[in-house]
Amino acid sequence: MAENNDTGNGTDARSGAGAGDSNDSSSDDSITSGGGAVSSPTSRRALLLAAGSAGAAAVLSAACAAPAGTRGAAGVPSASPTRPPTATPPETAEAAAPACVLAVGAGAGPYYLDLDLVRSDITQGRGGVPLRLDLTVVRVPDGCRPLADAGVEVWHADADGAYSTGKDTFLRGTQITDRTGRCVFHTIVPGWYAGLAPHIHFKVRPDTRTETTSQFFFPENLLTQVYTRRPYARRTAPEHPNRRDSRYRATGETMTLALTPDGNGYRAAYTVGIA
Repeated sequence: MAENNDTGNGTDARSGAGAGDSNDSSSDDSITSGGGAVSSPTSRRALLLAAGSAGAAAVLSAACAAPAGTRGAAGVPSASPTRPPTATPPETAEAAAPACVLAVGAGAGPYYLDLDLVRSDITQGRGGVPLRLDLTVVRVPDGCRPLADAGVEVWHADADGAYSTGKDTFLRGTQITDRTGRCVFHTIVPGWYAGLAPHIHFKVRPDTRTETTSQFFFPENLLTQVYTRRPYARRTAPEHPNRRDSRYRATGETMTLALTPDGNGYRAAYTVGIA
């Protein structure tokens, strides 16, 4: 699953600006088959993770063998991605057993920033439909053993389709997994931009030397409902926000979050498998 071609300079990701995610195979954030990309050992995050699970195996971007219907997925979402968001209550969703499959790799795009923002709430005043994202990181070769002390970063566009860049830091953050391999982010459902399916980027760093990068998508029927609400309704939403994106049509379903109602927003749980 690759990012679409784009030469945006990272200063504006709004719809129509022509600054989308790029297919940057030369980036240090890319995943190479059979090994993880090397992250800088000089960052403050590297020092933070040094106390974690150093010496872990390199992350693979290709999916390993999995049961029919789950091959290539980062893990089984809390409910089927094709179901309406009201189909599965959150308590049932959290009880779902993770699938022992590797995460599908994807590029980080031009809007990745190597920041040290260890925080759970990443909204930073940005309006939108609330989203609680519960992630669990597991080791696939160890029978989906939960991985503690792994750094997990997320970043995505706001309701207007813009990313934080430069000195702005909204809708970006890092969490360290607990002893059960879990971490939680409080954010919003992202808006759309540049002809791409709405998505949330994420990066998992099990140690200071390896990482995996990918992204989550959303059920299209849920997006069309969300985009009728403010502040998204300030713009005219695309009729089919997912199907217009070739990368989503190719592999998006395996990385689609299953959302369940949670207060005035939604909640999703997902298990990310790494080597």
